[in-house]
Amino acid sequence: MNESLLNYRVAATPVSARIRARLKRDGARFHANDNIADYIEAGEMDALLDEVSERMEGVLESLVIDTANDHNSRETARRVAKMYLREVFGGRYVAAPPVTEFPNAAQLNELMIIGPISVRSACSHHLCPVMGKVWIGVMPNRHSNLIGLSKYARLAGWIMSRPQIQEEAVVQLAELLEEKVKPDGLAVIMEADHFCMQWRGVKDNDARMINSVMRGAFLEDIALRREFLALIKR
Repeated sequence: MNESLLNYRVAATPVSARIRARLKRDGARFHANDNIADYIEAGEMDALLDEVSERMEGVLESLVIDTANDHNSRETARRVAKMYLREVFGGRYVAAPPVTEFPNAAQLNELMIIGPISVRSACSHHLCPVMGKVWIGVMPNRHSNLIGLSKYARLAGWIMSRPQIQEEAVVQLAELLEEKVKPDGLAVIMEADHFCMQWRGVKDNDARMINSVMRGAFLEDIALRREFLALIKR
């Protein structure tokens, strides 16, 4: 096959198909809450934005919305595509934020609590907003890495900016923090409103979901767990 024909075929293939082919080639998972940044090449996010915009225009047409004459909907497809790729689902398409890690020079070994951190996500079942707060408890040891307080918020935002369910989101965040900090114990609690319950279905505006992940010392030491829970209630 000559080079010009090969280049034409590559250009004619939707960018989403090219990214998906790389993922499948390596046997990499690409569930809704997975990060696929390693499989996106330079310039492809702009092409993906164009592709999603075009397909979103088709969705609006199938919903019988006159995007040609309705001034409120004329640019909706592009706005929605940009919102999904760069904001609501942005944690899928970009690498983890850089985090500077410092040695625990003072050998700190007392409970640290970070939060509440405001987080925004989306339910992978209906793509409805999930809005909530996260509290993080860390029990460091002399071998732990210390990271800046703002970095906890950045890492939480990166994990949460994907379509997912809350139960899995807190596990992903806990695993990421364990990898970065290497503490004796880690606790993550999330409380959130789920708009898939408020906009649709039962339409219950008051129900919230609270769940937690306890690792290491927080799982083994009841007194430590009680101290953490008591302090975040304040």
